[in-house]
Amino acid sequence: MTDAAVETDEVAERAAVDPSVVHVTREDYVAKITEYKDAGFNMCSDVTAVDYLTHPGRALPDGIDAARFEVVVGLLNMSEATRVRIRAQVPADDPHIHTLFELYPGSEAMEREVFDMMGIVFDEHPDLTRILMPEDWEGHPLRKDYEDVRVPVQFKAPRASK
Repeated sequence: MTDAAVETDEVAERAAVDPSVVHVTREDYVAKITEYKDAGFNMCSDVTAVDYLTHPGRALPDGIDAARFEVVVGLLNMSEATRVRIRAQVPADDPHIHTLFELYPGSEAMEREVFDMMGIVFDEHPDLTRILMPEDWEGHPLRKDYEDVRVPVQFKAPRASK
């Protein structure tokens, strides 16, 4: 058995025993997700992000330094009925992480939503444009420091019942 096969078996075993969360560095993000895909996690169910602006001192595993943003990826192994959540820290002064599009083409829209709402850039993404907000929108609405700019809405008066 090759080292790669042993590593893939270890990944599958670890995910089956403790499917909760795996923290990785931004540099190891794609490599670790590739390991999980090779171990049978062939569905990316979610790509999202968290802004920890108000929680900078949270506890993380050894070797993982807290950053303002965290990209969170949900992976499923449908044949084994297991799931794993991968978390990678992304610093505010360089909010970039590599795209998962080549591994999971279905992540394309999810990454665009994270970009649109949080301003995290997915390097080498095929179409990193806004998906929810208008193209000319300023800022990223789900960031905790986003200035609340409300658009007034004119509601119609309720209809009188007959």
